[in-house]
Amino acid sequence: MGGTANRYHEGMRFSERTSWELGENAFAGAIREARASGRELLDLTLANPTVCGFDYQESALLGPLSEQAAFAYEPSPLGLTAARAAVAEYYSAAGSHVDVGQLCLTTSTSEAYSYLFRLLCDPGDEVLVASPSYPLFDFIARLDNVRLVEYPLLHDPHAGHGWLIDLQALRSAISQRTRAILVVHPNNPTGHFCSLSDRAALQALCAQHNLALIVDEVFLDYGLPGTTAVSFAAASSPALTFVLSGLSKVCGLPQMKCSWIAATGPAAQVAAAMERLEVIADTFLSMNTPVQHALTSWLGGRDHIQTQIRSRMIENLAQLDKALAGSHCNRLSMEAGWTAVLRVPRTIDGVDFCTAALGQGIMGQPGEFYGLPAGRVVLSLLTPPDVWRKGVALLAGLA
Repeated sequence: MGGTANRYHEGMRFSERTSWELGENAFAGAIREARASGRELLDLTLANPTVCGFDYQESALLGPLSEQAAFAYEPSPLGLTAARAAVAEYYSAAGSHVDVGQLCLTTSTSEAYSYLFRLLCDPGDEVLVASPSYPLFDFIARLDNVRLVEYPLLHDPHAGHGWLIDLQALRSAISQRTRAILVVHPNNPTGHFCSLSDRAALQALCAQHNLALIVDEVFLDYGLPGTTAVSFAAASSPALTFVLSGLSKVCGLPQMKCSWIAATGPAAQVAAAMERLEVIADTFLSMNTPVQHALTSWLGGRDHIQTQIRSRMIENLAQLDKALAGSHCNRLSMEAGWTAVLRVPRTIDGVDFCTAALGQGIMGQPGEFYGLPAGRVVLSLLTPPDVWRKGVALLAGLA
């Protein structure tokens, strides 16, 4: 069958947008083999909250999906008014005013990025994106014929929150093809909030060069004790700003497929952007009615899962720091989010650290996946406590 399929595709030309390297890398192959072996594997990378042992009260969550209104098809490009009102209330509860008319619902933040890239960019235009950051942006941008240009985040252990935007490098990266600056607040995987000074600099820079500011706030609700999380939607901005978030993190419901774009900034620019976003959304009409009708209930009950996740984050961080004490590993500073970044030896007996850890039955994510330098490992703070306790103890001992 495989040979037949290969012959069938001989001579077929596919889009350059999809010319990815589809082969399995060495580390992915090692993970596959470790799982197939049947031996115990302590997975410290679990980031899907629905499989991490949290109490979801399933009947209460699923109930709204069976309401009679969910069976009526009401095509509304930007999203049903009641659903967008629920999102507006979410921001209001955090001290931010976002009008229903400034909101566009999408099925995911990935789709939201794609909408914005199409709104802002012609083929070959550029969007500036921080490094380190989540690598999914590369795929979305490529599919939309947009070029990503990286600007660096600098780790400074003496800074208040540990990480800074290299503003000089950011300014130097702006070209005639630049259309937007993208920032993740708090960043994934570094877990730092954009400081007030960096925020002001970003807004001024975007206004000066007539660029849009795209802000991913999916982890905003998961600040550690002592931190202050302030949405970019909380105050007026001199630059056209698009704030992204969604149920995947806000309610720990990645399977329910609902996210949103909140547009803020100069009123005339916001109005023009929303008109065009409505046409983009109307072209696809990807939002489903049952989820939109359930949104008010789900967002209203978000504290139930958020409290559990924050508690898990705090407990796992304390256990991690205890395990690392006296070892050759140390945790980089963070303020929020579900991931912890460790500085580790680059190799153990000549073997890459993550590969050596996998040999001992411990699964961590190589930092290079996020654009971090060698000698960094990224772990998920959602990992169930029993797996976490055993895994981080073994990881510290390995170093």
